[in-house]
Amino acid sequence: MSKLIYITANPKSDSKLSKGMQIGEVFLEEFKSIQPDVEIEHMHLYDMDIPEIDMDLLYGRAKLSFMGYTKEQLSEAERTKLEKMHALADRFIAADYYVFVTPIWNLGAPAILKSFMDCLFIAEKTFTNTADGPKGLLTGRKAIHIQTRGGIYSSGPMVEFEMGDRYLMKALKFLGFDLIETVVAEGMDHYPKKAPEIIAKAKEQAAEAAREMAKQTVTL
Repeated sequence: MSKLIYITANPKSDSKLSKGMQIGEVFLEEFKSIQPDVEIEHMHLYDMDIPEIDMDLLYGRAKLSFMGYTKEQLSEAERTKLEKMHALADRFIAADYYVFVTPIWNLGAPAILKSFMDCLFIAEKTFTNTADGPKGLLTGRKAIHIQTRGGIYSSGPMVEFEMGDRYLMKALKFLGFDLIETVVAEGMDHYPKKAPEIIAKAKEQAAEAAREMAKQTVTL
């Protein structure tokens, strides 16, 4: 059975309050109509205990990777946080399809998404270093990013300042992802009267993206 992880990075846990999650639900419904047996796991990041890279994680990782320490020699805090990081990465790796739903805040995604992604960058688990540079190990996986934007970033003076979708795309490609697509609903703060129209269009795009992704063969 294939598995899809639905990742939402918005403090609004109720989809009625989140335009992005409303679009995301359209994606899920369309995807399930084609792959009814797919297992779906929802990771609402604001409800999760996500370890942040602090002194414990920095030194814990360094001790194990190149300082000659064993896991048993780590401090309790270092060991606990590393175990949480690896457990989260293992949950992520177990899926075939991924849906990220985020808003853009102050040019980027919510900080909690970065903390989540930091937990996925684990040498020899999600990427490896080769003579030609790092190589992602999460190949064959499919992902889509649904992003809501109050302003306009796809054209005009703000194009170069968009760092939320750009970061996520680069991070997933680094980890080896094959198919990565973005569905954007933007300009809802600039044109509030057009917000229903903007959201409706994004829902259509999400449904089409779901149909295309559901048809893709996953080869892990």
